[in-house]
Amino acid sequence: MKALINKIKKDKYFKYVIGVFLIGTFLRFYRLNAFITFLGDQGRDAIVIKRILFFEHFPAIGAPTSIGQVYLGPFYYYFIAPWLLLFNLNPLGLAFGVALISSVFILINYLLIKELFNEKIAFMSTVFLAFSKTIIEFSRFSWNPNLLPYFSFLLYYFFVKSLRDKKYMWSFLSGMFLSFSLQLHYLSLFFIPSIILLYCLELIRKKGEIVKILKNAGVLFISFIFFSVPLFIFDFRHNFLNLNNFIALSKTSSNISENVFILFFKTFPVFNQYVFNVKLNAILLYAILTILIFTLIYLFKKNWKLTCVLIFFLLTYFCLSLFGGPKYPHYFLELYIFYFILLSYFLYDINNIKFGKIIIFIFLISFIFTNMQDYYIFKNIGSFQLEKAKKISRIIFNNIDKTRYSITSLPMNYSDTTYRYFLEIWNKKPIDKESFEKGQELFVICEDKCDPLNSPQWDIAYFGGNKIEETWKSNNVKIYKLIKE
Repeated sequence: MKALINKIKKDKYFKYVIGVFLIGTFLRFYRLNAFITFLGDQGRDAIVIKRILFFEHFPAIGAPTSIGQVYLGPFYYYFIAPWLLLFNLNPLGLAFGVALISSVFILINYLLIKELFNEKIAFMSTVFLAFSKTIIEFSRFSWNPNLLPYFSFLLYYFFVKSLRDKKYMWSFLSGMFLSFSLQLHYLSLFFIPSIILLYCLELIRKKGEIVKILKNAGVLFISFIFFSVPLFIFDFRHNFLNLNNFIALSKTSSNISENVFILFFKTFPVFNQYVFNVKLNAILLYAILTILIFTLIYLFKKNWKLTCVLIFFLLTYFCLSLFGGPKYPHYFLELYIFYFILLSYFLYDINNIKFGKIIIFIFLISFIFTNMQDYYIFKNIGSFQLEKAKKISRIIFNNIDKTRYSITSLPMNYSDTTYRYFLEIWNKKPIDKESFEKGQELFVICEDKCDPLNSPQWDIAYFGGNKIEETWKSNNVKIYKLIKE
């Protein structure tokens, strides 16, 4: 501890990092309850986590992907579960846990990048991380991809240490964080080409250590398999459902039919718009991407540390650019920290030229300013989704007359999970969505204009109600109670 304190005292940037950390933490927690996202995905996760905490069910799979029904691993559920317990089953606890992890990682980011590079690069990348509008938004609610920036960087950190030190512990941790990253989002699969390529380059660079390198690669692989076992068991027991769905999804989501070169460059302005929160000149961005590629080629043997970051960023980005459909901000979550390191490295490189410090200062201030323009937590009054869901659930709770009842929602039939969660923790659990058991009454939550008696939705049609007994209105949502005459 004394040695650590002495190191901190010698670090002239650390006091500024503390300031950045405090501001970044404030941005992640300010009016959290007012702006928390609590929709279908969050309600579903809260139900699963509640059942884990009460020893009712221990899932071997996690959430399904939004398209293709490919199931993630269950890591996120178990990792975030203690926060629901600490908050006495209030789903705000799940968002609090994500926000806290994101805040603490501001400091971790500085310490790890300082170890890999130096204090200046670490400080600048920490500023980018703390003030990034996209990172802040994904730090303020519970969702499995939201932790991906931090776990993917820890994967990289331990992997690079394993290449450098050849210690089995670092390889084991690399495999562990690769598994965790994949269980947060399947786009983390795109890290695997970088890992394979770096192992191959390491074998070429250090021919005398081939056995050590291969042993470490084996440890990484075994560690990855060990922490992914629940998902493998699920797939084996269900005729490789996940694998088959993933193959089908890969075929439909690939943009390979388009020109790969065009896709590679076309995606970069989209990514940078999420990073800087402003539309930048496309020609300038194409030039930056080209510079990154040539830097990788030029520094291949001269700067191994930067080469590793460039390979992780460029190869993963290349794979993401081939992914079909719209490019949403969370698709790039695994890349942000690597890009922040690269930006910081090149800024550091101009530090000693004339007006270099002024250029760096202007760049950092401009980044903060452009991102601040869309800090919605200061502009809006808040959606209070958690409180609205609780209020609607209370209306249903107070009007349940039968032991067996069902609930559903229109037009998004999966969004009823937010109400199901509260009804379950209040000991008035509705019939499960997948059950073929028929209820004696059905509550339909209409979040838009709808006609519940004539809806073709399967659970409404299966119930077969022919009379609306009562209706209620709350927060622009209509609640219908259907019965059978």
